[in-house]
Amino acid sequence: MYTSIRPGKEWLDTKGERIQAHAGYMIYANDKFYWYGENKEKSVSEYEIWHWGVKLYSSTDLYNWTDEGIIMLPTPDDEKNPMHPKSKMDRPHMLYNDKTEEFVLWMKIMGTDGIQYMTVATSKDIKGPFEFVNKKLHPCGMNSGDFDLVKYPDGSAKIVFDRVHSDMIVMDLTDDYLDVTGTYSAHYERPFPPYVREAPAVFYRKGKGYIITSGTTAKFPNPSETATFDDIHGEWEIIGDPHVNDPKKTSFDSQISCIFKHPKYEDLYIAMADRWLVDLKDENPTGMEFFLARYDKDYPMDEKRREEIKNITMEQMTAKNTSISEYVWLPIVFENDVPKIYWYDEWKIEDFI
Repeated sequence: MYTSIRPGKEWLDTKGERIQAHAGYMIYANDKFYWYGENKEKSVSEYEIWHWGVKLYSSTDLYNWTDEGIIMLPTPDDEKNPMHPKSKMDRPHMLYNDKTEEFVLWMKIMGTDGIQYMTVATSKDIKGPFEFVNKKLHPCGMNSGDFDLVKYPDGSAKIVFDRVHSDMIVMDLTDDYLDVTGTYSAHYERPFPPYVREAPAVFYRKGKGYIITSGTTAKFPNPSETATFDDIHGEWEIIGDPHVNDPKKTSFDSQISCIFKHPKYEDLYIAMADRWLVDLKDENPTGMEFFLARYDKDYPMDEKRREEIKNITMEQMTAKNTSISEYVWLPIVFENDVPKIYWYDEWKIEDFI
């Protein structure tokens, strides 16, 4: 049994198998924590298999996790189905709708045809099976990338997603959470990757809203950035990288998928992140260097270094074996209401309550 959280270390379920809930989210229901995410058990090379459905785990202590099975199954025999293993299904996020008494699961898809869209499925039971209700959704006609779902105390909800290689969109969901209303706002307009922001993680504390995002460097880590707001549709104020003691400026070699507020403690927020690539070597360029060498000729980089990087391929940097990706869960502390994330080799819930 585990008695602590060890960021970046191998994490096994109660059967002794590696946990497969990548880029996921957490729901607390029926006195249990439910953690779900991308099942990468067969993704020994993402170039062949991207996912094997959405997997669910349950726990009572956040340390020890029981495999509850695959709640959204892959469809290996149907290439046109959003859940085909070669379709790039990313960042499954779920909300419970109190009015319809359904769990609503949203997933980002890049199909085998290269088109990006959202797909929505529902179930009366968090353990599934989930069934499609909206197979191919382009919110307000937009190509949508990484996203977060936000539920408010009055039952309303919003989706926050990066409009691919452009800006960050906040869009209201319909009352049943199955579609968007058409009301939206745009933020974080940037010219191109890696400056474009992705992987939004939204949370609220003491009436203030926060969003932490990543730069656009695929699965290669880069600096995170925090912005704060009073109205999520209003102005956002950028307040910097929350990873305060990270000398490499790579978000501790990880990417945040969500910020989870512990339901039993007033001020315990946990940044759930993935360390996607565990085989990156120290001599390899960082994600920012790698992408800037290709996208931005005006970026101040030594020309010799630029040419060295341009001659490197992704395959030379990593095998992209995401079946062995690790999780980097860290507590958020607040200094003058500014969220900070410090590195801990090991930590316990009780140390931060």
